[in-house]
Amino acid sequence: MKTINKTPPNNSYQQYLLHMQKIADIRFSNAVLQWDQETNLPPKGADARGRQIATLAETSHELFSQDWFGDLLRQLSASDDLTHQQKRNVDLSLEDFEKNKKYKPAFVRKLSEQVNRTFHAWLEARKQNNFRIWEPELDLLFKLKREESHILGFEADPYDAHLNEYDKGVTVELLDRNFSYLLPVLKNLQEAIQKDQKGSQPIFTGHFDEHKQWELGKMILEKMGFDFEAGRQDRSEHPFTISFHPQDVRVTTRISVTDPAQMIWTCIHEGGHALYEQGLPVEEYGLPLGEACSYSIHESQSRFWENGIGRSSAFCAFLFPHLKKLFPEELYGWDEEMLFTSINWVQPSLIRTEADEITYHFHVAIRYELEKMLLNNELKTKDIPHFWAESYQKHLGLVVPDDKQGCLQDVHWAHGSLGYFPTYSMGSQYAAQLFNQFTLLKPDWQAEISAGNFTGPHQWLKNQVFIHGKYFNSLELCNISTGKPFQMSEFIWYLENKFRIHYQPQNTEG
Repeated sequence: MKTINKTPPNNSYQQYLLHMQKIADIRFSNAVLQWDQETNLPPKGADARGRQIATLAETSHELFSQDWFGDLLRQLSASDDLTHQQKRNVDLSLEDFEKNKKYKPAFVRKLSEQVNRTFHAWLEARKQNNFRIWEPELDLLFKLKREESHILGFEADPYDAHLNEYDKGVTVELLDRNFSYLLPVLKNLQEAIQKDQKGSQPIFTGHFDEHKQWELGKMILEKMGFDFEAGRQDRSEHPFTISFHPQDVRVTTRISVTDPAQMIWTCIHEGGHALYEQGLPVEEYGLPLGEACSYSIHESQSRFWENGIGRSSAFCAFLFPHLKKLFPEELYGWDEEMLFTSINWVQPSLIRTEADEITYHFHVAIRYELEKMLLNNELKTKDIPHFWAESYQKHLGLVVPDDKQGCLQDVHWAHGSLGYFPTYSMGSQYAAQLFNQFTLLKPDWQAEISAGNFTGPHQWLKNQVFIHGKYFNSLELCNISTGKPFQMSEFIWYLENKFRIHYQPQNTEG
């Protein structure tokens, strides 16, 4: 075992910093390959790219698992000569180190290679609209994920090990309690709103030029505060945001020539993620305090922008003149109110990413139940389409017509991201509590948004969320940034306040 020199604490911290940044360089180089895989990679390059990604994943794992580095972390953790921020960085890194040591390099490579095969099988399955093409590779991936549950360790449920990877401290017990409260309340809310919605949803018709949509999306991102000198936008099969450094953040989107709403609100959603990444402390690159708090808080940023700001009447007042100028014939007869009604229409749908703010959580709950059952061997991967169809009929009253509009719509399992989906629901709830606090403190926000000034929410989120990095966990950060503990009722209040124009709110507290 390599021993470390008994250098002064500050020198030790510098040694720690340089090693962490070296690991980050490798991790983010790997991320560049993954971004390229989803945007530019030619089909024949898939196998070679899988090998390259696996090699870098294995290399970064080995660097982070070296015994001398663990000794250094423990020495620094016991030191009294660090600042609070330095101590927090070290303690979080030590926690990750001890978790990382549980993995053998061979398993890391095996998992990375299987994720690559599963991803490309998913692409082919979507192309052919056939889940059976994907199922064998997905089954192998879930077997590895069950093995990973035991590598990571858990007390009550194998799923807890994976949930903790995306939001520290989140458990099956917590999520069961959350969904048990939330779903009945949302169902009552949905029925009340649908009962009083007048007429039918205004639908975009005609052909909406791709180039015009693209330029509109870029303009919206710039208004939000996205720095194109420190990022770029591209197209992908499934929209996502990826960061290699606060000064190099990439967003992707997809465009429908018949429905510009897909591109617009995807840009806003991914823009929320991207602003968070661009706003993280550059001086903490490679360290925990230079990372996002959690995936749930990350999702809160995208939902804050997409729903709180982007689906507001104020944003519609800003956006509509731009839309009308670009597409005068296609939007003939439309006005701002029609746009607001269209993008806030409450109606069950098949696609999660296109769901309204209320029925969205049924999509998440279905995936949550699926993952739980698959990890506990209560469901086989071959039975996913049947379970999916039954669940959509039960919760949303919908018939799933095919695999592409069903269990092939999300890329998450193809990436090996098991435990990610619940962060979407938790993130929406955090977003609502953040948004409630923001609007309380800045009552003139609607006038500014209508006028195209988006600096208010961006600056507020910088001060309340971005600057903290990973210093706090999700619940702690929510408390600090909003001045009150996390409360599910905040989400319901936000929804009732927003949709009060459609119905008379009832007492939905149970």
